[in-house]
Amino acid sequence: MPKKIRMNKIKLTFLMLLLCCSSISFAQTNEELKASALRDAKIASQATLKMDFDKVLDYTHPNALKIMGGKEKAMELIETTFSTMKENGFVFEKADVLGVSEIVFEDNEYRCYIENFNQMVFNGMRIKSKSYLLGIYNSEANFWYFVEAKELKNKAMMDKVFPNFKTSLKIPEDSTTSEKI
Repeated sequence: MPKKIRMNKIKLTFLMLLLCCSSISFAQTNEELKASALRDAKIASQATLKMDFDKVLDYTHPNALKIMGGKEKAMELIETTFSTMKENGFVFEKADVLGVSEIVFEDNEYRCYIENFNQMVFNGMRIKSKSYLLGIYNSEANFWYFVEAKELKNKAMMDKVFPNFKTSLKIPEDSTTSEKI
């Protein structure tokens, strides 16, 4: 076999090996990102159930916190709101993370959405809600920030939180049912 053909075969074999390894590496990274999104969403969900709003705000995207006037102001707002609701009989019964979407890489960041199920009691009604969070990965801190995905539909709010935001993620609509108890 001529030397030139042999070199081309070696180069081709090396290139195929490199492509194979990089796709395996991406798949592992993608699965690791999904696992970490699930882990962080569960932490935030359990913090919500326990009304540990400081922990919830740790996982809230900094841009959303900025719009609320910073973490301290956001904490005051959430505590006041939930305290009033609790006085009126509000009880969180369940806060479960049901799943994580595919991970996409857009605008130099990893994104996904998280499907949640919440069950609450309020004013003699049991409310069951399926909702979605947009997850944005903080690669420096190795954890995910979240914002309510329904806010993506509020253009004015999104322009304040994430100017010129676009995503290929197809996030389902939230749904809510209620029953008298």
